[in-house]
Amino acid sequence: MKLEENSEDIPGIPAATLVLLRDRPETTPEVLMVERAAKMRFAGGAMVFPGGRIDPGDHAIAENDSIIRGAVGDAMETAARIASIRETLEETGIAVAFDPLPDHGATMQLREALHEEADFGAMLASGGWQLDLSLLTPWARWKPNFKQERTFDTWFFVARAPDLAVDEADGGESVSSRWASAQRVIDDAEAGKCSIIFPTHRNLERLALHQSYEETRIHAESHEVKLITPWVEEFEGEPWLRIPDDAGYPVTGEKLTKMIRG
Repeated sequence: MKLEENSEDIPGIPAATLVLLRDRPETTPEVLMVERAAKMRFAGGAMVFPGGRIDPGDHAIAENDSIIRGAVGDAMETAARIASIRETLEETGIAVAFDPLPDHGATMQLREALHEEADFGAMLASGGWQLDLSLLTPWARWKPNFKQERTFDTWFFVARAPDLAVDEADGGESVSSRWASAQRVIDDAEAGKCSIIFPTHRNLERLALHQSYEETRIHAESHEVKLITPWVEEFEGEPWLRIPDDAGYPVTGEKLTKMIRG
């Protein structure tokens, strides 16, 4: 029995996040996580994938064929891919899907300019860079309605970390960053060593199923991205938070008494 209805008609703040993976010899891939500052209204203190809101500038870049290629999907999905690249660069200092790939010095200059709210599209054009959006694969789309005044409609993408990836949290919204296997992050959260919210937990469980980035990408391509809006349902006398059973997730529910919504 459903106890709570979360209408998909409630508008969400458009956002995007990037699940960045790197293969490790003889073990499962590592995923890049960032710890959000405790002061943040959304997921304060939690470990999350880098990302943020889709800005008007992302839509402007989406319409500029001279600085993007490999666009797939509608205009909103294209802008979401761009936003996930921009936010990852700003939060972690890693330039994803750039062609040519900037060296460390250029990457840090780009990041500093983003911190000063410079125009990302103008930066790309002046530096002679393009964004190859085909290097990002759609993974999921979540719109939890736990706090309706802060409802985010978030695209998730998976991508392989570039060879020159050197991560460092920005010290603002993100206070630390780490590479770890998806299962390690889950284990640390269950041991009380870090905090993860419900959508992050479910996505880490899904990532933990795969032995390489390529296997993860193929899995993502085999599942249609559907809008996921969790709902509360009574099960065996207790309230559970549920998601659909057909979206590729191995775990589709959790007791409300155990989980962190966000």
